[in-house]
Amino acid sequence: MNDVVFTRTSGWIPSVVREDGELKLMLGAGADANHEPRTFTFSISEAHLAVIREDLARHLLLWSAVLPLCDAAGTRGRLDENAAVALLDPVLLAAPADVDALFRRIRWDRSRLIAHGADIGLLERGQVCAAMRTATETPDGKRAQEYRADRRRAERGAVLGPLDAAILRYTGQYLHGATVPRRTPDAVDPGLLPQVMRVIATAEQASAGMRIGRDPRRGKRATDRRDWDRMTTAVEAAVRRAHPELADDAVRTVSVLMCSEAADRSRNTPMEDDEEAAGHRADVGGSARKTALSFTDDKGVEKKWLRDGPRTAAAEFWEFVADRSAGDNEVFTIEDEEMGEGIQLHFYADSIARVTTLREGVGGADPEYRVEYSLVDGIGGYRNLVSAFVRGGCAALEQYGPWMSDVAEFERARRRRNAR
Repeated sequence: MNDVVFTRTSGWIPSVVREDGELKLMLGAGADANHEPRTFTFSISEAHLAVIREDLARHLLLWSAVLPLCDAAGTRGRLDENAAVALLDPVLLAAPADVDALFRRIRWDRSRLIAHGADIGLLERGQVCAAMRTATETPDGKRAQEYRADRRRAERGAVLGPLDAAILRYTGQYLHGATVPRRTPDAVDPGLLPQVMRVIATAEQASAGMRIGRDPRRGKRATDRRDWDRMTTAVEAAVRRAHPELADDAVRTVSVLMCSEAADRSRNTPMEDDEEAAGHRADVGGSARKTALSFTDDKGVEKKWLRDGPRTAAAEFWEFVADRSAGDNEVFTIEDEEMGEGIQLHFYADSIARVTTLREGVGGADPEYRVEYSLVDGIGGYRNLVSAFVRGGCAALEQYGPWMSDVAEFERARRRRNAR
């Protein structure tokens, strides 16, 4: 059992304990194979304890120097206690110049010191003792995160001006570019906020009237990648034209903000409204000649749509697709059994087949069908075809050709398109 001899108020700074009568430094670092925190200890002397009690800076420097040894232990390995003990005198008892020299030779955890208030400029110049004059017992994790974010940008040659940084803070992407952007005006220096808002206004004007529709082929909340790319191009061009001084990171985060907000509006729109917004209008009951449609997928699951139902045929079909579409389920059919016609959508190949019954099977004979194929341009093309079919059947699809009945001819056309 350990008796705590000395600890600081911040929970993660190493504590001093007495174990079987021996003083030891105890610290938590890393995790084991079960993702539980690991705890390491190694022996120290009374002289080391005295410095740890009285000198926060030296205590933090020792922590920073020992952490890489804990990392090296991994999830199961033992701490190299000899290496840890060898750090005690050089870090805690040596003159500042010697400590600085030591830190130029060993691995150490820079971000830990930055979180506790170390002067970044002095740290980067190798003056670790002087840098720790501003050290605080309470850490600021965000300060360390910002430092790491700045280092990542510097490594790829990105340089941010004050306005660039303010825009990234506004969108919440200063620390992590992969986070979903949002509007956080309180995170921006009030003196820079008006300039940030002018940039945002430019982006809003550029994207006004544009939308990002849903792509049910990839699930209920997936959106159309082409719509996203179109909005990105429009916003980035307008922002660069109006604000040429901005860094690429700032321009990119503004376009992602506009696209993310447009995508969220689409995801939260009922399927009927999404169809209407995309310009794919279909009467609730379909056309007068449609009384029922059957939807099926490649797994044999079927869903019926009836004319007197509350929803449009197109909206009902796309919801069926969103529910059922998967990597191994990419062929969907809409069939009008009464009229003897249907369409089959091949999402894996960006193509479609329209099928018309020429002669019903009589006396056990197979029915005769005409099957024609056409290429489809993305989810927008599929939406057009589905809407046209539920309004007017196969005849209404003529304008979306060319339609090819020869399979070899169609395959050649598909290969030519894919080669472009």
